[in-house]
Amino acid sequence: MDNPSHLLLMAVIQDQDLDPATKALQSMGASLTYLASAGGFLGRRNATLLIGLPVDKKEEALKALHESCRQRIEYMTLPLEGSAMPMPAPVPVTVGGATVFALPVERFEQI
Repeated sequence: MDNPSHLLLMAVIQDQDLDPATKALQSMGASLTYLASAGGFLGRRNATLLIGLPVDKKEEALKALHESCRQRIEYMTLPLEGSAMPMPAPVPVTVGGATVFALPVERFEQI
């Protein structure tokens, strides 16, 4: 395959970051589609963005996602090991940011 001129970025972000992320990406001219999704670990609502853009806009899009998708500390309740009574203990978990996959696009058409 020749060097592709376009990329498809798949970004999984927290639902709270959807509006600022889409505004930042749209302001740079990226085409995007939003899919509702859920995280497997915490079961929280996520947003998966399918972002089509020219290869030379990749770093700009990653910067926009980095600036609009922040990490947060949330607390999960886990039972204490070895305890006679399973008392829940809150454990801090870092969530958020963006998980991004970059896929080369062999062919791209707008119909």
